[in-house]
Amino acid sequence: MAAALSGVAAWPAAAQVSPHAGVEIATDERRRGISWSDGQAAPAAWGRLDLPAGFDVGVRALATRGDPRHGGADAVVEPTLGYSRDAGLIRLDLFATGHLFTGGAGALDYVEGGAGASYSLGPAQVAAEARYAPAQTAIGGDNLYLTLRGRVGIPTTPVTLTAAVGRSSGTVGDPVRAARLRPAGRYADWSLGAQYVAGPLTFTLEYTGTDIDDAAVAASPFAALRHAGDRLAARAAISF
Repeated sequence: MAAALSGVAAWPAAAQVSPHAGVEIATDERRRGISWSDGQAAPAAWGRLDLPAGFDVGVRALATRGDPRHGGADAVVEPTLGYSRDAGLIRLDLFATGHLFTGGAGALDYVEGGAGASYSLGPAQVAAEARYAPAQTAIGGDNLYLTLRGRVGIPTTPVTLTAAVGRSSGTVGDPVRAARLRPAGRYADWSLGAQYVAGPLTFTLEYTGTDIDDAAVAASPFAALRHAGDRLAARAAISF
């Protein structure tokens, strides 16, 4: 990744290509209120190229720490193709993402696409997003995730407060594999967090929760219900 970004940086300015990259570590990789790293610390690295006409291409690699949710995979690599456009104060986004797992057993890889819109006014922003993964063997059916997010910067400070709510649903063809993204069926998740930015460094503290029944019995080895409850996680990232 570093070699590719170095090569892009040497392109003529007329190419209008802007490279970005970063590394981070989280005490627990939480997505949609559930863990993707078996409740353990998870390092990650990412890179993105902003292309002309609003397009971008990127990739993120994350250590999944043998999480049973992903068949014991050691890591996931996630290439993404995106498109963004500003329409007044509203920003529109389209994207397609692949989730490619390494070191796991069985069919694990899947793809999803999505669209979002955000509105910013001063230090505040609200955004809505929909992500859809069509029916695939690896996830036992299809999956739809809807989320509403908000963030506001505290004036004269480097602190931003964040909040989000989401809902996961979809059809089930294989109940065992459908538990990867919906451990006990359809569910809602929420989060509250605070970010502190110091130059290229960002520190985040976030509480996440779900309405998944604590007494639910896992009918699938992919459910990993012990990491589907309320958690407080921290993250440190550096971008360049």
